[in-house]
Amino acid sequence: MELSAQRLQGRVAFVSGGLRGIGLACATRFLAEGAEVVLSDLDAEDSDTAREVMASLGQAASYISANVAKEEDWQRAVSLVKERHGKCHILVNNAGIDLTGPVEELSMEGWRRIMSINVDGVFLGTKHFVPMMAASGADFRGGSSIINVSSIMGLVGMNEVSAYNASKGAVRLFTKGIAIEFAQKKMPIRANSLHPGFVETPLLKAGFQRWVDQGFAEKPDDLVAGVVGSTPIGRLAQPSELASAAFFLASEDSSYMTGAELVIDGGWTAQ
Repeated sequence: MELSAQRLQGRVAFVSGGLRGIGLACATRFLAEGAEVVLSDLDAEDSDTAREVMASLGQAASYISANVAKEEDWQRAVSLVKERHGKCHILVNNAGIDLTGPVEELSMEGWRRIMSINVDGVFLGTKHFVPMMAASGADFRGGSSIINVSSIMGLVGMNEVSAYNASKGAVRLFTKGIAIEFAQKKMPIRANSLHPGFVETPLLKAGFQRWVDQGFAEKPDDLVAGVVGSTPIGRLAQPSELASAAFFLASEDSSYMTGAELVIDGGWTAQ
């Protein structure tokens, strides 16, 4: 097994939701391993956040402002990658939102929004990148790799998180379906789902603040303490730890792995 650095040298990766949290950590790790990376997020291309992040990542990274729920944005993204790189070996469908509340109080608008981003976004990214990834897959042992970011909430239910449960459960089974499809068609693409537990990201912080606003706790720190207390390892995950898992799925080390679930949750679902 190759143990040198730059283990993604020659590969091109696309990461949605790439300006912050797990997506940014994945992009950073892939770049450190020698890949060229294209990131997408909702921020305008000339926004302060986009400029600062891209300046920190260096010339091997590029950025496109895109809404994962819009098919035309995915078509633009694929065209950009094809024009700049001609290939794509790694797709990380990471962009996502959450939604909490009693099921009888959820709006149809809220339900459709979370499904459009968390589920439609994964479908559209896969649909439009697959032709280029299939053509690129012969470049490396193990082929191209699709990494769909689900959640532990795609494995187990949780109180007043039913919409998020449904969206992430859909990502889990969609990933298994495409993995079988690619394998049976002899397409050189693997697909696996990544299931983070509680990760110290802007999404988690925003979710905890909403729970405070809904009366579940007096302050976000109370919720953090509760989550940490219920996690066997006894702390929140760091985005870099999820990026390490994504790197494994992107690399040749996972060349015999497809249709699988990689759970990174500090033991939370083992209980």
